[in-house]
Formats: sequence, C-alpha cells, structure tokens
Amino acid sequence: QVQLVESGGGLVQAGGSLRLSCAASGRTFSRYAMGWFRQAPGKEREFVAAVTYNGASTYYADSVKGRFTIARDNAKNTVYLQMNSLKPEDTAVYYCAASSLYGPVQRPVLRPTEYTDWGQGTQVTVSS
Repeated sequence: QVQLVESGGGLVQAGGSLRLSCAASGRTFSRYAMGWFRQAPGKEREFVAAVTYNGASTYYADSVKGRFTIARDNAKNTVYLQMNSLKPEDTAVYYCAASSLYGPVQRPVLRPTEYTDWGQGTQVTVSS
C-alpha cells in the first residue's frame, strides 16, 4: 500500500498553466503504475493521464492530449502533471492514484477500478 498526497492545485485564468505534484510514501513506489484522474461536480471521475512504473510509457485522455504532460521521478517518489493551455472545462478535483494490480510491466492502466490507492484530491479551477 502507498499513501499519496497531491499539491499544486489552485485558481488560474484560461490559457494559464499549473503543475500538480503527488508525493508517495513507501519504498515500492517504483513498482507502481501511476495515474491522474479528475472529477467535476455532478460528473463521474474520469481518466486524465497515466505513466508506467518506470516512466517509459505515458497515456492521455483525448481531451488533454497535447496540453498536459505526466512524468515521474522515482528517486523522489513523486509523480507530476504539467497542465498547459488550461480551459474552463478542466475545472475539477484532480486525484493522484497508484496501481499495483499488474506489477512492474509496460501496459496502460486507464480505468479507476484498476487503481488500488488514491490521494485526497486537489482542486483546480480555471476561470474564463
């Protein structure tokens, strides 16, 4: 099990940028696939981005492709989400998640049900 703490959310104008961080506890962080999800009021939690255990492969929702970048630093037990060209529709609570379901393999992990550990979330608000 891993504990996750997100930071970096806030209020930004449309077109601006934010970088979210997710700090993980535990010595096995490098064995987890990591992902970012978001949930807007009245909507279901949706996939945003994912990265494999070693950072070699990344995956993105179509809605954020080309604007968001996920990366991880296993030496720092941290995963990041760089968000550029933000839009009002990006407004949501953003959650960091870890998956130990498949072990350290190169495969996409995209569904919330595939993730075993979740952070508490950080609010991102984009004003028009």
